[in-house]
Amino acid sequence: MANAEMLAKVKNANGFIAALDQSGGSTPGALKGYGYKGDEWSSEDEMYDLVHKMRVRIISSPVFTGEKVLGAILFERTMDGEANGQPVPDYLWSKGVVPFLKIDKGLADEANGVQLMKPMPELDSLLERAVAKGIFGTKERSVIHLANPAGIAEVVGQQFEIGNQVLRHGLVPIIEPEVNIKSAERAEADELLRDEILRHLDRLPEGSEVMLKLSIPAVPGTFDALIAHPRVLRVVALSGGFSRGDACRELAKNPGMIASFSRALLEELRQDTSEEEFDRSLGEAIDEIYDASTEKVAA
Repeated sequence: MANAEMLAKVKNANGFIAALDQSGGSTPGALKGYGYKGDEWSSEDEMYDLVHKMRVRIISSPVFTGEKVLGAILFERTMDGEANGQPVPDYLWSKGVVPFLKIDKGLADEANGVQLMKPMPELDSLLERAVAKGIFGTKERSVIHLANPAGIAEVVGQQFEIGNQVLRHGLVPIIEPEVNIKSAERAEADELLRDEILRHLDRLPEGSEVMLKLSIPAVPGTFDALIAHPRVLRVVALSGGFSRGDACRELAKNPGMIASFSRALLEELRQDTSEEEFDRSLGEAIDEIYDASTEKVAA
């Protein structure tokens, strides 16, 4: 079963969840955003070593603590790595930050206006490893591009199928059916997604709780019914391509929704800055995202 202390923190504490889970095709972009030119690595292993160093620098910063950061979502290699001589999940929890694991293997090609998750044939063994390493929950992402009812139903069905598999291992799934914020049908897709998720939430076994990671809705308040649902532990928001300033402004219009940002958290961090400047930039980002997660404004 999920760690009771971690569960209480995720459910009740103020703060947000840092997404430090770039993998595969998104890793080169994350490194370039961090200030690398792209010629600093010549193999996949070297690339992942650099991104691991970036993540360790972030979580080792004195401003990255459980006071404002509730949790951190990790890539599998990060879960298996170390930070300051400790396994990364243990190190995070020593700072009061709850560890999560990204489990999806990327996106399938678009069909019916959506992209499903690729198959995960070895998921049970990965979940067993996650439990052994002290992981609290998981995250799995698919993407919705159009307000296609059949496609959205398929995405949500797959998400909850995987979510139930995660629950059987005693972990808490973060279900992430992202709506593309550039979609011309974004508002309608938000509504279809909300209604489909509600149908699946009502079918969850008694006592089961999931988390939801959703794009900030086009119309503030669209996801209020999900936030209030008794089977939902927390609703978190992805930045989805918004700058940090825009993402925070939009998030602040949605009471009960907290951040789980990746690019918007890291956008001003650079590998060649001094530790003092790095900590200052990271601290400013954490403060801004924390405020948008906890201090809400009228839409």
